[in-house]
Amino acid sequence: MRERTGGGRHGPADKWKGKAKEMVGKVTGDERLRGEGRADQVKGRAREAMHDVKENLAGARESLKDRNRRRKG
Repeated sequence: MRERTGGGRHGPADKWKGKAKEMVGKVTGDERLRGEGRADQVKGRAREAMHDVKENLAGARESLKDRNRRRKG
């Protein structure tokens, strides 16, 4: 199944970037950077979830199309 959004690709990158920012912020005592890191991680998880929803909907759509083809055929 082809990927229609960048969410599946960018989600893990956002999570890693966020984890790195959070750790640097923790080591340096920069609360703003820690917060940005946490926000990036949430953004990554949200992108992955949206990608999964879109993939599942596309799969359900294909299943319905196949079912209709079998009934007509």
